[in-house]
Amino acid sequence: MRLTVTGNFLFKRLLHTEIAGNYAKQQPRNLKGRSKSSQEWLTRQLADPYVEKARMMNYRCRSAFKLLEMDDKYGILRPGDTVLDCGAAPGSWTQVAVERTNANGKQERAPQGAVFSIDLLHFHAVPGATIFGGMDFTSTLAQKRLRESLNGRQVNCVLSDMAPNATGVRMLDQESITNLCYEVLRFAIAMSAPQAHLVVKVWDNGDVPKLESNMLRFYEKVKRVKPRASRGDSAEHFLVARSFKGVPESSSKT
Repeated sequence: MRLTVTGNFLFKRLLHTEIAGNYAKQQPRNLKGRSKSSQEWLTRQLADPYVEKARMMNYRCRSAFKLLEMDDKYGILRPGDTVLDCGAAPGSWTQVAVERTNANGKQERAPQGAVFSIDLLHFHAVPGATIFGGMDFTSTLAQKRLRESLNGRQVNCVLSDMAPNATGVRMLDQESITNLCYEVLRFAIAMSAPQAHLVVKVWDNGDVPKLESNMLRFYEKVKRVKPRASRGDSAEHFLVARSFKGVPESSSKT
C-alpha cells in the first residue's frame, strides 16, 4: 500500500513538474531592454503551435505549413516538377518543394524534380535544391542566372513568398508588394510550361482585384487564399493561379 501511495505521489509530482516545465518553456525570458513590440513578438512565437510543429518536423520556419496546405488543397506540386521559389529564405518553402517534387530523389519509383530557390538574403543550402543566395530576383542579372540554370527547361510551378521591407507607409508598402507580384508574373509567363501554376503573396489592398484579373488572362483559375498558418491579424493572402494557358496572341505584355 505504501508503495502504491508513493508511486502515485511520484507520478503526480512528475506530471506537475512536466506541466510546469512546458509552461516555463512558453514564457519569454531575458526581456530586459527589449522593446514592447519585441516582447509581444517573442510571446506570440512561443505560444504559436506552428512554430513548435515546424521545429518537430525539421522545417526551418512555420511558413512551411502555408505551402503544405495550399498544395494539399490545389495540387500545385508534383513529383518530377521543376519549381522556382522566389523569396526563399530561410528555406522552408524550398524544403516543401523538394519533398513534394522528389527533387532529392528519395522516392525511388517517382520522377525526380528540380527546385531553384532565390533570395536577397544568403541562406543555408537545402539538399536537392539549387540555391541563389544574396541575389535580387528583380534584377536583370539574377533572372539571367536563373534562365541559364534552367538550361531550356520550362517551369511547372513558380512560388513567391516575397514581401518588401515595410516602410510603415501603407500605400507605399502595398504598391511595393504588388510590383513584386507583377515581376514574378512576368517571369512566370516567360518560363512556364503549359498547365503550370503560380503562387504569389499579396497584402490586402485595392490593387489585388486588378492583379487577379491580369493573372486570369494567363491562367485558367485564380483563387485568393488565406492558409490557416497565416496569422489572423496579418493582411497576408496568397493568389493561387492554376493551369497556365500561355500568352494570348493579342497580349504582348502584362
